[in-house]
Amino acid sequence: MKAGDGSRTMRPVPTVQDIALDPPADGVLVDPMTWYASPGPFEIEIGCGKGGFLLARARARPDVRLLGIEWANKYFKFAADRMARWNVSNVRVMRTDAARFVMDHLPPECVSAIHLYHPDPWPKKRHHKRRLVQADFAAAAVRSLSIGGYWLIQTDHEEYHEQIRCVLTASPGLREIPWVDAEPARVPAWPGTNYEIKYTREGRSIERVACQRIPM
Repeated sequence: MKAGDGSRTMRPVPTVQDIALDPPADGVLVDPMTWYASPGPFEIEIGCGKGGFLLARARARPDVRLLGIEWANKYFKFAADRMARWNVSNVRVMRTDAARFVMDHLPPECVSAIHLYHPDPWPKKRHHKRRLVQADFAAAAVRSLSIGGYWLIQTDHEEYHEQIRCVLTASPGLREIPWVDAEPARVPAWPGTNYEIKYTREGRSIERVACQRIPM
């Protein structure tokens, strides 16, 4: 059907092959807008799991273009299949190392929001070096954010939460803001994540940090 003939233009139905992206080759900067049928604000979720939050965000904000990054192969496949089953055209999913992707493959100021919910806390002290939120990763994440863009993080691990806040508040180009002032957390209503729902039922407290990109 053609636009303007009084009928609705049919959007192509995305397949799993459309949604599941191969990671970029070494040294390649990606152009995220080439993954979608039309441009729009670009957001990433690191550790998207089975895609619960990703799906809710995509359906509530069809104008936003989303990329879910997941390392666990079974969850990556499940999330891609889930988006195809729901006929969600504004989501792509990639199985790759999130730290390397952000640090090596994202162009400057291309991301309007970074969602990082319940990252692995690596609770043993000798494993803290494996935590995602470190100074070098934070610098790369800030570089990828557009001015005014948001970085939202939540965790149920109090000690990791304190480390995250220290790293983010010490990062040039970020300012901490109230969670409710971050656009993705208030428009539309916050859909929650699988871990958030699970841990809330168990009575665990959820710690949150929201920051906004400012000029340096």
